[in-house]
Amino acid sequence: MSIPLNQTYTFAFDSGDEPTIERLGGKCNSLAIMTSAGMPVPPGFAITTDAFDKVMTETRLGARIAEILVGLDEHDVAEVDRRAAHVRELILTQEIPTDVRDEVVLAYRGLMDRCGGDVAVAVRSSATAEDLPDASFAGQQDTYLWIVGEVNALHKVRECWASLYTARAITYRMANAIPDEGLSMAVAVQKMVNSRSSGVAMTLDPQTGDRTKIVIESSWGLGEMVVSGEVTPDNFLLDKVMLSVVTRAISEKAEELVPSGRGSIVRRPVDDDRRGAPSLSDEELLAVARLAKAAERHYGKPQDIEWAIDADLADGENVLLLQARPETVWSPKSPTNTIAVTSQGSGIAAIAKSMLSSLGIR
Repeated sequence: MSIPLNQTYTFAFDSGDEPTIERLGGKCNSLAIMTSAGMPVPPGFAITTDAFDKVMTETRLGARIAEILVGLDEHDVAEVDRRAAHVRELILTQEIPTDVRDEVVLAYRGLMDRCGGDVAVAVRSSATAEDLPDASFAGQQDTYLWIVGEVNALHKVRECWASLYTARAITYRMANAIPDEGLSMAVAVQKMVNSRSSGVAMTLDPQTGDRTKIVIESSWGLGEMVVSGEVTPDNFLLDKVMLSVVTRAISEKAEELVPSGRGSIVRRPVDDDRRGAPSLSDEELLAVARLAKAAERHYGKPQDIEWAIDADLADGENVLLLQARPETVWSPKSPTNTIAVTSQGSGIAAIAKSMLSSLGIR
């Protein structure tokens, strides 16, 4: 049994159908595009915005939420927290329409059959307002890892929907004049990657905007600690054309997130022999750089990707793409201006000094 195709409330990433942000949100749309382009994306499916919209309209929940949020002052922190909590509780306790639930369960079971058993999944929010040209919603909504069983997965889907209305997400939209009207949420359900190492990569230097460089940050275990800034990752600056390492800064990586073996993740100390060791081999570093370049080439613009090294897969097949989104700080600027910035100072030495300074190294 495979993941059902051409459904109303679910969308298999490898369906071959044309994905749209309106139905899949930013994250799921990117995953479907990358899958169709032959990128090494873990198998999975999206629960489309049609499901979220039906819950909002059929139960009049959307109208109730609008009433709760009307007249909200984004600077009144206590009031924002109170109303956000009220909205999330309504979403978490609202019954899912039967036809939506049945289709999601069918897709979930198809994914389990495809993976050869009841494997853990990642359940990830994918809002339609993600990764707008002038705003980045990275980290605004929730992701849940190592979820086992369809009941647990369905509950996490509700929590993803509810995360559209955290205090942080509400105030971010208000501060950036992004209206709630027409806002919707899709949810990604993917086979969980058993990350030995993971992190992020940008196809330009975020310190200078230099598009001739790739910056890769990595650490042991799951990548959430890198994305959230909880760990100082290893940092590599590579020449994009030659794929040669310009600078590398190997950090002391004290903790990692790993699967507990019971459908959850745990934080644990990194073994002494790995703390100060590179979390990527030179071969893996080049593989991540090539993956980042392939994403940029496909989209035609600088990319900010999340990746992982799957401990269950063989070398050469173990570098997986988890997410790709456009870089939003330097990309809107013209390449000419970017080059002018990077030519100032003392070239690579200035770049290295800036990057080392950002890591707290003098």
